[in-house]
Amino acid sequence: MLMDVVTNQVGVREATGANDGEQVEAYLASVGLDGGYAWCAAFVHWAHRQVGIVARANAWSPSWFPESRLVYQRTTRARSNLPLPGDVFGIYFPNKRRIAHVGFVEDWGADKPFAMTIEGNTNDFGSREGDGVYRKKRPHRQIYAVANWITPKAA
Repeated sequence: MLMDVVTNQVGVREATGANDGEQVEAYLASVGLDGGYAWCAAFVHWAHRQVGIVARANAWSPSWFPESRLVYQRTTRARSNLPLPGDVFGIYFPNKRRIAHVGFVEDWGADKPFAMTIEGNTNDFGSREGDGVYRKKRPHRQIYAVANWITPKAA
């Protein structure tokens, strides 16, 4: 199960704080990159591959949010389903003008104003340039979009 793989990665840390280390480099290798690159989306890609999900997304965070996969978008909220564990969330950065950080929804917290997430290349403060895989508590208002890659798309 995807979330078992993801949960088992909580606690992974970079070797020197430079987007490096054996496990971080395995995440990056899953998208064809060497160590040294930002790796939040590579972590998401690697986890999907571990359970046989071939996502047509890569190390570029926005690639995880095609319209056909969206289950939530903060600007419209016009989605029929709440995000589920294993869905991919994205955070929009105005200075980048795009989604620039991704991770996994662990619990959307439908009755709460926040979601529990597991994400790579973050830190205790929720940075998009962190040092490891962390479990985070993110306000719903901070999450821009959520996409489902577990359920196969309708043909």
